[in-house]
Amino acid sequence: MSESILSLKDATIYQENNNVLVDVNLEVKKGDFIYIIGKTGSGKSSFLKTLYGDLALTKGEGTIVDYNLRDLKEKDIPYLRRKLGIIFQDFKLLSDRNIHENLLFVLKATGWSDKVEMNKKIDEVLDKVGMKSQSHKMPHQISGGEQQRIAIARALLNNPDLILADEPTGNLDPQTSVEIMGVLKKINENGKTIVMATHDYALIMKFPSKTLKCEDSSLFEVVQRTV
Repeated sequence: MSESILSLKDATIYQENNNVLVDVNLEVKKGDFIYIIGKTGSGKSSFLKTLYGDLALTKGEGTIVDYNLRDLKEKDIPYLRRKLGIIFQDFKLLSDRNIHENLLFVLKATGWSDKVEMNKKIDEVLDKVGMKSQSHKMPHQISGGEQQRIAIARALLNNPDLILADEPTGNLDPQTSVEIMGVLKKINENGKTIVMATHDYALIMKFPSKTLKCEDSSLFEVVQRTV
């Protein structure tokens, strides 16, 4: 039986004191790839923010990578996030340092100290996203798709149990979006669990997987062909 990575029971997701999703029941197993879809404002981002500790879970039950979301303290959040890989729509790369230094900054911030091991890890994750030869470049010297590949590599640095991706192709053209999805699917096939919020239904049709929809304050599974 697959190991549970994420479990929510009768959970309510709040955004600024308004409940955007109610009675959420979900279990994500190790190795799953799950899409979260829905209109803007339907709760996708708030759902993910609750999972990585940016919004508190105050009603219902929730566990993620062995952390209880109801009992999560401020001091626990950095440790929780070390077990998660988080990918955003806008890349969030540091513009004043090159790709290698961007990743080095994350490793140092999360407790790494051995220079040889850090360089080895950076080469490893850049190789996984096809960007090993670009490590000397500054973010502005590479395309949006390449920047998102770096963001994915950054999410892999601490060997996360779960990757949360919030509209990772939202700022990319259709062809580049397909390339990025190919990278994410390959990472998933190698054993990583991924939960991805998206509004790009064309990608879902091209890379079908379990799909949950945020609508009318509910989160429910949809049959692929009706997406």
